[in-house]
Amino acid sequence: MPSNPPAPPFTEQTAIEKVRLAEDAWNTRDPRRVALAYTPDSRRRNRAEFVTGREEIIDFLTWKWTREQDYRLIKELWAFHGNRIAVRFAYECHDDSGNWFRSYGNENWEFDDEGLMRVRLACINDLPIQESERKYHWTLGRRPDNHPGLSDLGL
Repeated sequence: MPSNPPAPPFTEQTAIEKVRLAEDAWNTRDPRRVALAYTPDSRRRNRAEFVTGREEIIDFLTWKWTREQDYRLIKELWAFHGNRIAVRFAYECHDDSGNWFRSYGNENWEFDDEGLMRVRLACINDLPIQESERKYHWTLGRRPDNHPGLSDLGL
């Protein structure tokens, strides 16, 4: 199996790079691409949902991005040590009725020696917002390098 650089132990620079690579992958909204960053037997908790393995990750993300439309995400490194990274994030999306949300959360990640995520634990809170309150306006896909991050946006 190919490695998924950067791999632990993380430095501040490689942890920041790992977080941005994860953000970029999630902003593709391609469940198969995202699942490749996880070990085949990865364990995930997303809110109160528990998912194990790449196939379940693909199924979960396919369902998620069908429901969460025009999804745009920003992640930010919170802390790191050895093979673990803590991240905070916020994303914006709308449902099929046009109701917009900004979802805030924290993730704890644990990686194997190759840099694949073997554990992801996420806590997420959803805030209904008006479309006029959106802060993420880039074209769907990768967040532009010059777009403000979470701290810059006061999130």
